[in-house]
Amino acid sequence: MRNDNIYKPCLMRIEKVTDEAPDVKTFRLKFIDDVQARNFDFKAGQFGEYSVMGEGESTFCIASPPTRKGYIECTFRKTGRVTSALANKEEGEIIGFRGPYGNRFPIEEWKGKNLLFVAGGIALPPMRCVIWNCLDLREDYKDITIVYGAKTVDDLIYKNELEEWNERPDVTLVTTVDPGGETPAWKGQIGFVPTILEKMELKAENTIAVVCGPPIMIKFTFPVLVKAEFKEADIFTTLENRMKCGFGKCGRCNVGSVYVCKDGPVFTYAQLKKLPAEY
Repeated sequence: MRNDNIYKPCLMRIEKVTDEAPDVKTFRLKFIDDVQARNFDFKAGQFGEYSVMGEGESTFCIASPPTRKGYIECTFRKTGRVTSALANKEEGEIIGFRGPYGNRFPIEEWKGKNLLFVAGGIALPPMRCVIWNCLDLREDYKDITIVYGAKTVDDLIYKNELEEWNERPDVTLVTTVDPGGETPAWKGQIGFVPTILEKMELKAENTIAVVCGPPIMIKFTFPVLVKAEFKEADIFTTLENRMKCGFGKCGRCNVGSVYVCKDGPVFTYAQLKKLPAEY
């Protein structure tokens, strides 16, 4: 969906606000314009620009799946000027949105395969989009395993959905918190995500791995997967922290010759290995 003016945002009403964790919120958004709502479509992995008039815009993924129609959701942490302005918004208020931008996770090519999702902290939102997309088409995939970790129990987001995934017989969920981040009632694992992953009996054959998390987590997770004999072309991630204007025009998203806003944010590990080490 595009306007004649590529920089002009569409207006969206905040239908629901969910407090996920300290300084982390999820907005459910609906287009004010019915025509824009009907024409809007996106794929799992794409992102948008979310704006507050007079403050600017911020870039993050669409956290809801394209299989859920009539709305989109975004999840963000209050860290700067724009996200602080967004965090002050309440249900019923209006914000701007433009998108979708970027490429996508090729879930159609994953049919008949096992799926391993590995996420850390606030990087679960882009994973949530593709997880729900695949769960809504559950018959297309074999085993689905989700490994998710955060610094503390409080920092875990989508707690209700984690409970739902844990209760599903067709999903294997492993949750973990960093050492010292547990509570007396915590029943999950304790340890960093790559360490927990290393202890698991990973089966690389006919399996796609999707990794989203802080750069340090991704850095130490890739070798674990490679050691488990995952093919580099079967390991996917998203460089969300490199996304900027959405078009690749400002030049701030480039990594070598690649513009993340245009060529990404979804890449395989095989593709990343060809990029400069700065990613």
